[in-house]
Amino acid sequence: MIDPVEMQNFFAAFFSGALVIVFGAVYALLLAWGRLKASRGFVLAAYGSYAMLAASVLVLSETMNFSGFWNVLTALMLLGYLLAPQGIWMLSRDTHSHDEPDSPIQP
Repeated sequence: MIDPVEMQNFFAAFFSGALVIVFGAVYALLLAWGRLKASRGFVLAAYGSYAMLAASVLVLSETMNFSGFWNVLTALMLLGYLLAPQGIWMLSRDTHSHDEPDSPIQP
């Protein structure tokens, strides 16, 4: 069972939870933009955003007193955040590259 969050940790839990959403969105957007424009800089910025996402998740996990099963679930969530945008990119690339011969989407 999870212990309740202490009041002094409530703001940290709330703020880190919000940052998880923000950094997850920024990671996906930068990764897609970097791949679309073939810009290594945007892709590196995307991975930097993912690192900030991982740090936010670790703070959230600590302030919410996660243990056992919840730590495993947190690790799976981080893995999903890492792989899902890349899988969606590959799906979009493979789906749309056959429609237009001069598509800007590169492998």
